Amino acid sequence: MTPDDEKHLAHAVALARAHMEANDGGPFGAVIVRDGKVIAEGWNQVTSANDPTAHAEVVAIRRATAKLGTFLLEGATIYASCEPCPMCFGAVYWAHLDRLVYAGTAADAKAAGFDDAFIYEELRRPLSQRRLTTIHAPSQEMDAVFADWRAKPDKTPY
Repeated sequence: MTPDDEKHLAHAVALARAHMEANDGGPFGAVIVRDGKVIAEGWNQVTSANDPTAHAEVVAIRRATAKLGTFLLEGATIYASCEPCPMCFGAVYWAHLDRLVYAGTAADAKAAGFDDAFIYEELRRPLSQRRLTTIHAPSQEMDAVFADWRAKPDKTPY
């Protein structure tokens, strides 16, 4: 950890506190930095926006990609007040961020009432044993869509 890492991580934690105290959502904050400059901030807005996907990291990623006009955040670091949940962890990878620095752990979040372990457990279960009724319905049309995507010469890969 560098002094800059410490500064930006403290910023993410401060966002978590400020927006938790303002009743914007849960106690989570995130900051995305590239070349020493803050690109975007985010904080949990699940309850204030009535959006279960409005986690701090996802909000920060959405703001950063909108600001930069690209879905790729290569060369950037995300500082998160807590170890990301499965959704946010996936979003960090999909955005191609280079680094993730976080303060609280998943165990800390669990102790505060935020337990994501059930999601990891569900993903390991066969479809027939999941709590969420999950049905795989193969489609020839979807097979054709994927085939057309593979052959599409002007696609933007991601």
